[in-house]
Amino acid sequence: MLDWSSDPFHNRTVLTLAGDAPGVTAALLAVYEVAAATIDIRRHHGVHPRVGAVDVVPLVPLAGISSGACVALARALGRLVAERFGVPVFLYEDAATRPERRALENIRRGQLAGLTRRMNQPQWRPDFGPRTPHPAAGVSVIGARSILIAFNVNLATDDLTVAREIARTVRASGGGLPHVKAIGVQLGGGRVQVAMNLTNYCQTPLQRAFDAVRLEAARRGVAVAGSELVGLIPADALDAAGAHHLQLEDFGPERLLETHLGGPLATPGAPWES
Repeated sequence: MLDWSSDPFHNRTVLTLAGDAPGVTAALLAVYEVAAATIDIRRHHGVHPRVGAVDVVPLVPLAGISSGACVALARALGRLVAERFGVPVFLYEDAATRPERRALENIRRGQLAGLTRRMNQPQWRPDFGPRTPHPAAGVSVIGARSILIAFNVNLATDDLTVAREIARTVRASGGGLPHVKAIGVQLGGGRVQVAMNLTNYCQTPLQRAFDAVRLEAARRGVAVAGSELVGLIPADALDAAGAHHLQLEDFGPERLLETHLGGPLATPGAPWES
């Protein structure tokens, strides 16, 4: 276990694990076992989109394993999860079996209720498991992808419309920054947040994404109240000066993947290809 984070507003826990293929598989199956026994998605509330108790499991090659091996591992894990726990599994990103399922947001569209309706259509049958969600655990999305940076910018306003407008402006699907996914979410304490995923931090660095949000916020008369990372990042994605520029909370060596792995990544900063 390299890192974990959780908060009551998003109401989700992000775990970062590393190991060889058998070890990671065993650990993830243990996560599914606990989640399926203790989490009832029908009673879950949170500001972050989700479709299941174990919502999404991305497998990322760091060292000593190929991207193709991560795809094979994702598919093997998906079959095991469906067989052991009766949870329908959708494969995404480079493990996807259909082009419309590559993007996680396509699978999550409408959250669990929306996905449940689509599962009646032949093109939206799960890759593994039953054709209806597990009553308590919902469904799960498993895949293989490159390193993704989860980066959130908090705004000094409680106006969710502002956050959503900024998210639409800066994300790639809205004609904004390439390799950026973004949504606006409500936090407590009179704040809202632009929550972003940077899928290629070499093409769109953290600083560029932050500056774009800050500019759009300023155009609406709103200040940035700080930013945060979810999980870990490669060392070449950010330095101390950059962290200061981003108004990052609690940034230090413990936020870097290399600190926990005890050495460099296999291909730091390089775009990932299957």
